[in-house]
Amino acid sequence: MNNSEATKENLYVITNHKFPSDSYGEDDYLGNWPMLYILENGDKVYIGESTNVAERMKQHYNNKEKREFNKVHFIYSGRFNQSVTFDYESKLIQFVSADGKYTITNKNDGIANKNYFSKPEYDETFEALWNKLRSYNLAEHTLEYIKNSEFYKYSPFKELNKDQKILADDIIREIREGKELPIVVEGRPGTGKTIVAVYLMKYLRDYEDERTHRFPFREKKMGLIIPQTSLRSTLKSLFKKIEGLAAKDVIGASEAVKAGEWDILFVDEAQKLQVRRSIVGYQAYDNNNKKLGLPSDATELDWILKISKTPVFFFDPDQLSGPSGTTIEVFQDKVKMELSRRRRMTAYLTHFLRMQMRVKGGEEYINYVNDILHNVDVPRKTFDDYDFKIFTHFANFNKELYVKEKDMELCRMLAGYAWEWKTKNDKAAYDIEIEGVKKRWNHCLNNWINSDGALDEVGCIHTSAGYDLNYAFVILGNDIKYDDEKGRIYVDRSNYYDKRGKQSASDEELDLYIKNIYYVLMTRGIRGTYLYVCDEKLRNYFMKYVEEF
Repeated sequence: MNNSEATKENLYVITNHKFPSDSYGEDDYLGNWPMLYILENGDKVYIGESTNVAERMKQHYNNKEKREFNKVHFIYSGRFNQSVTFDYESKLIQFVSADGKYTITNKNDGIANKNYFSKPEYDETFEALWNKLRSYNLAEHTLEYIKNSEFYKYSPFKELNKDQKILADDIIREIREGKELPIVVEGRPGTGKTIVAVYLMKYLRDYEDERTHRFPFREKKMGLIIPQTSLRSTLKSLFKKIEGLAAKDVIGASEAVKAGEWDILFVDEAQKLQVRRSIVGYQAYDNNNKKLGLPSDATELDWILKISKTPVFFFDPDQLSGPSGTTIEVFQDKVKMELSRRRRMTAYLTHFLRMQMRVKGGEEYINYVNDILHNVDVPRKTFDDYDFKIFTHFANFNKELYVKEKDMELCRMLAGYAWEWKTKNDKAAYDIEIEGVKKRWNHCLNNWINSDGALDEVGCIHTSAGYDLNYAFVILGNDIKYDDEKGRIYVDRSNYYDKRGKQSASDEELDLYIKNIYYVLMTRGIRGTYLYVCDEKLRNYFMKYVEEF
């Protein structure tokens, strides 16, 4: 540790005490200074702030829920003011919850991202406080590690941006009014649809009615439907470490049917709800329709509309990537039919999330990628805060992946399904070979991005949708090409190897699915997206719009 780092860490004093205690010391700041504190019992923690921590401890001991704690750690700094302790309290809740060492018992209704005098300076010194907490065994991982983790991204304690907070407040109001109607949210990649869904689950579990002091949603049957198996596994692990939430709250559509009727179901990525087309397990699907008394062609969307009093759908029509998914037309028709069945209005209100959280290039980059893939002739653009480049040699593309990974971590190579999955049956084989460089498809589906060996592999749409990367290295395979005579991008069915994805799809549908897949892959990167394009004519087309590395 250099002198500067040591000086920063000395800004903070951390004291340890039994809880409760007749005395926490004689220091003046215990009764008249803004401070932070951490209550813990070796397994759970509660994080708070107060200008009179000694009195605050008495109040906590009078609260039955706080009597499970047996230790308290006070955090003092002569530089603290109440704006700082409010901010640091919020930061600590977010990072401790994502660190995973403790189960956190805080509610998420006080999390706010507010500005104050000299905030950038205090943001810089927060890491010193965190490092000191690690030295006291009150935290395990570095801030850099946590910021790259899925637990941090999806934490219900994550600070919501203005767009998300307005949406969350609107949905909470609608649910509290008890209308029992479908609620629909549309948002493009990176707008934080899953984050809002997780936030709402936690908020409602903790919500206390100020008049009755009752917790009206604790007894409600609530669940979060995650269609992607990989992301479902990640969120189950997260929910285990959050007080008031549980792994069993995160389910698939079929699990929801087995569990009977629900008060509230949040449905992430609703465009992935399956129709009876190109799916695995027709028998189980048909059994669910029979159980619910629905016709044989009913969809997973029909199941949710039937079993849930208040379904909340998060939807992005541009991320539809196969024939088994739900189109915007099917979605709208079925929701309108359900409103009619419930004898409500035939129109429904759609909420929108627009502010980009993931991609530093913002909505401008998202639109640009979408336009390029759909043959919209737009002026060439560069992005000050986003690194968007194309490579002409795959060896250089592959080499740069390891450079970026060493520099900032969480960089992965992704591709469309333009190569056979040979390693499914032969682990010694290679699936992808480009210019003499050999690669294998992802070795697992569940949480592949964070798994051992993922850096050396290539992930598909099923292992990357919903996840964030610092840099996405995207291979556009020979399933997508360019016709320079007609001046358009087209898809090549013969080079697309997702059998279920194409067996019942028309050429027009497949064109949409494959372009949507690449749209999703090219919007995974927070800091940048690097491209390698296999088809030479398509590469030349892209080089009109993307700077060469």
